[in-house]
Amino acid sequence: MLPNLLSYEPGKAEIWQGRSDSLPNERFFQRVTTQDVRTANLANSNAPVFVGFCSDEGIKRNAGRIGAAQGPSILKEELARLPYHGNKQFIDLGNIYCEDEQLEFAQQQLASLIAGVQQQGNKTIVFGGGHEMAWGHFMGLTKQYPDLGIINFDAHLDLRPLPKENYGTSGTPFYQIAQYCQQNNLPFNYCCLGIQPHANTQSLFTFANTFKVPYLTAEQINQNNIAQHLKFIDDFIAKQKAIYLSICLDVFAESHAPGVSAPQALGLLPWQALPLLKYIVQTGKVVSIDIAELSPPWDQSRKTARLAAMIVAELLELI
Repeated sequence: MLPNLLSYEPGKAEIWQGRSDSLPNERFFQRVTTQDVRTANLANSNAPVFVGFCSDEGIKRNAGRIGAAQGPSILKEELARLPYHGNKQFIDLGNIYCEDEQLEFAQQQLASLIAGVQQQGNKTIVFGGGHEMAWGHFMGLTKQYPDLGIINFDAHLDLRPLPKENYGTSGTPFYQIAQYCQQNNLPFNYCCLGIQPHANTQSLFTFANTFKVPYLTAEQINQNNIAQHLKFIDDFIAKQKAIYLSICLDVFAESHAPGVSAPQALGLLPWQALPLLKYIVQTGKVVSIDIAELSPPWDQSRKTARLAAMIVAELLELI
């Protein structure tokens, strides 16, 4: 049974539209059914499930550019139009909303939904929304996967300690996860690729070293060859039974991803990241994916949304 949710909206069929001249099942919009968690039955469907997390409260608390709450619906619209070359069906369970600044409640709702879907045996893809969703996403996975490994493509380590009010932000999710793991005698298995030294303070690198977080900077990915990157990934994945893959769109250069909370002039090019992302998914260990920080009000001609949709499409063909 899936949980009853508040601050929730079922999947909307009108979002999943595409070319009228497409042959059957050639595009994503023809492969997606929309459901309501109150009536959904995922048993034995084996369909990857889409969930939107419509929040930019964590970004607001982190003094970033707000707008990511609009991201999930726009990403779905762009994905809907793309050709699909696999043989799976997909389910859109709709969106969870952060209302009245109640981020912690929205994160709990996301965790409940992810846990319920995963217990039915379905993999999950979460569309954001600010990267604060990583805390709720992880909490929904950890009961079933206590030794979960996390791979984050991001310009930021997102290891900021909680402020005095003890409220999480878009910059704290992996610190919150580290704390949870420490309190529950679980390993904190986290690595990050695409880090920008000038987007992280020295104290964040100190936290990364304290938590023994392996990372690659964007400069290292640009300068080193792909064999070195794959070895870094292999060394991490070899120790994990299951992987949660998180992709923050600000890992990409601003020329490719202007529509994010914190754009990066020296970010990665898509063809630097995509082979690594596909390699990770092809290991068969990825149980859930999220894509964070799509902010349509700051996008240019939906450039970031189209990049996000293309990445999702590429990865879904490998799941």
